[in-house]
Amino acid sequence: MQGASLKATDLACQRGERLLFRGLSFSLNSGEAMRVAGANGTGKSSLLRIIAGLLRPLVGSVEAEGTLALIDERPALDPHLPLGKALGFWQRIDGWADLPLDRLGLQHLDDVPVRYLSTGQKKRAALARLVGQNAPIWLLDEPLNGLDTAAVAMVEALVAGHCAGGGIALVASHQPMALPGERVLDLAEFAA
Repeated sequence: MQGASLKATDLACQRGERLLFRGLSFSLNSGEAMRVAGANGTGKSSLLRIIAGLLRPLVGSVEAEGTLALIDERPALDPHLPLGKALGFWQRIDGWADLPLDRLGLQHLDDVPVRYLSTGQKKRAALARLVGQNAPIWLLDEPLNGLDTAAVAMVEALVAGHCAGGGIALVASHQPMALPGERVLDLAEFAA
């Protein structure tokens, strides 16, 4: 994952008639993480979607060296399949060596249909898929929602390990989160 980089230059985002932010620039290199903070509706999720290429900025540009992987409130897992099979679908597509269920405390839920998982279990399942993608750039939208204290620590350790291995993490979160380097991008500073 060495050599990964992410750079946003002079981004502006408009949703409907409302300009959410403008003049937003940052850069992240291998091993770095940053938390995007801001009140509801300020554009945290929109920023991550712009970075992922799912939403066009009003102006500005994004440059990424390395594959990006995004998790948001939709875990992208078939709700009717047992968790093991739902993750197995992505394992075949992404080419994982094995399912990282143990790593995220999900090993005992292999046969449980995704629709019966709790919010926190679904979040950890989405993180399992993220780990399996082996993408150097992680875009995490509210990764701590629905997690208990132990799971929050697990996610913080997962992100720290990813960055220690040369990965990048851009995390949009209302909640404080221990990240390597403790950098925070407050969208209030770029409000229109």
